[in-house]
Amino acid sequence: MSNRNTQANKAAARERLRAERERQAKKDKTRKQLVVAGSVVAALAVIGGVSYGVMQLNKPGAWEEAADAKNVSAPKNTSGKDGTTVVIGKPSAKKTLELYEDSRCPVCATFEQGVGETVSKDVEAGKYKVKYVGATFIDNTDNGEGSKNALSALGAALDVSPEAFMAYKAALYSAEFHPEESDDKFAEDSYLIKVADSVDALKGNRAFQKNVEDGTYDAWAIKMSKTFDESGVQGTPTLKMDDKKITAEGSENAPMTAEEFTKAVDKALKA
Repeated sequence: MSNRNTQANKAAARERLRAERERQAKKDKTRKQLVVAGSVVAALAVIGGVSYGVMQLNKPGAWEEAADAKNVSAPKNTSGKDGTTVVIGKPSAKKTLELYEDSRCPVCATFEQGVGETVSKDVEAGKYKVKYVGATFIDNTDNGEGSKNALSALGAALDVSPEAFMAYKAALYSAEFHPEESDDKFAEDSYLIKVADSVDALKGNRAFQKNVEDGTYDAWAIKMSKTFDESGVQGTPTLKMDDKKITAEGSENAPMTAEEFTKAVDKALKA
């Protein structure tokens, strides 16, 4: 092999090596740029995600919006400011039984299961009217929504008729449908509609269902709850007539049986 060929081979090898080094350098530079760009995108995504999360946290929920609502849609068959006066019964009835209840309240469920039918019969007979005041304080104990949601649904039932309201209230408190206090089942619109399907006037009633799903009476429920808060009543169920509590004889609590109830109410009606 000539010296010339040897030198030429060496030069070619050096050129190939230089070219390979340049290609590798370009690859490394490109890779570095991609890594940096990816890191920037990731950082921006994290920042954006955090910002979005903060925005979502600061965004008012449905119940906060309902509480801040300037215009309140009140159901039919109501009166007073924001429709928070709910009185059911014959106009000829001389006295009114005030009934304070929270839909999630287990003691209210016991009362309704034991006395609710008697109340409905008395109202239908014109013995007295019922003024209903709904509470939502149980939601505050576990950050729940069931009391408010059920009260809104009761508004939707009241919009159908007073009779539908009374029947739906009885269904919500029934042994079949009333959940444990720790189970916020009434927060589910689908469950409230399921309960309503047990009431003839509400079964398959699209207008009622739409009002429940749309939260038509959410703001009304909040206003009604404030009416309870301002009443001075400390617990549920509470019964009053002529601004005096109705209790079982020898007790400070509401009567839990039909017999105890009738005895206490008859006494109040005569007063």
